[in-house]
Amino acid sequence: MKPLKPQKPAIAIVSPAVRDANNGNGQTARRWQQMLEAYYQVRIVRHWPDGPGAQDDQALLALHARKSADSIAAWAQAHPGQGLAVVLTGTDLYRDIQTDPAAQASLQLAQRLVVLQACGPDALPPELRHNAYVIFQSTTARQTLPKSDRQLRAVMVGHLRDEKSPQTLWDAAHFLQPEERIHLDHIGEPLDPALGAQAQATAQGCPHYRWLGGQAHEATRRSIQRAHLLVHTSRMEGGAHVVMEAVCAGTPVLASRIDGNIGMLGLDYAGYFDWNDAAQLVQLLRRCRDAADPLLGTLQRQCALRAPLFAPAAEHAALLSLVSALQGLPDAQGGQGSGTGTGHGTGSGTSNGTGTGISPV
Repeated sequence: MKPLKPQKPAIAIVSPAVRDANNGNGQTARRWQQMLEAYYQVRIVRHWPDGPGAQDDQALLALHARKSADSIAAWAQAHPGQGLAVVLTGTDLYRDIQTDPAAQASLQLAQRLVVLQACGPDALPPELRHNAYVIFQSTTARQTLPKSDRQLRAVMVGHLRDEKSPQTLWDAAHFLQPEERIHLDHIGEPLDPALGAQAQATAQGCPHYRWLGGQAHEATRRSIQRAHLLVHTSRMEGGAHVVMEAVCAGTPVLASRIDGNIGMLGLDYAGYFDWNDAAQLVQLLRRCRDAADPLLGTLQRQCALRAPLFAPAAEHAALLSLVSALQGLPDAQGGQGSGTGTGHGTGSGTSNGTGTGISPV
């Protein structure tokens, strides 16, 4: 008789998003499940505990401090002081943990506070920053496609809701004239019906703006790949998937100057505009269209330097180190995975911290 294979340890990922949700948090949960399943039994649940099998879980990764607060509290009661990581989204970091008691309680209960970009630890209460752990999300690289020199095409990707600040793109569309040869595509479901009506009105009044509605993930990635630029206007972000997807497709980004974008693209990135400033966005678009202006080439080079931060192998290693730390096991480097480097260099070298060991701001 063959010896039985040892059973893999069980881990639960709590994600308030439904399993097939086409949004960043749903994608993160599914990708982490795939990365961990060679070593662990991993299931994605909306609430914990989710049944009798939950008693065997050795660690819990909970997305959203506020939305998953009940699951976080239940885990802490069943496993006090061990095995809990809370993954903080943009609304957690830059809104909820300042005002919401449930989100604040989640921070106190977690052994690790996972943030998805390098500025994230700065948003935490100072007394909890030692629990911060940076994991850059990842995506597969795509070939950089040749782009037309007859026009500039920019794409914005994000469901229509207030946090994504779509009004900035609509204002930019009204500032631009059709003869300027700058075309704006906008992908996203109308989560707010009033914003959907505004998108339709903008499309009717601005022939160079198209609202394409919701698109499948693969179709969205192809749109990013074909565009000259990704436009990202958000007022708060925890670490946007579309930014890394653009970078890894060779498509530069024009982004609002907020911590969630700076933590991914770096302090010295040349493609920022002030949040809610459509005039600055239009100025950058016009410069990128102008063949005599070096800005577009500069952004392409800067994004190429950032791309290694978003490699799947880097995220995989960081995630395994996190789970090992939650179990009290040595990480892949032979130490205990804890904390994070939060240095303020401009490259991707080693910081003086532990954890991810990246100093990417």
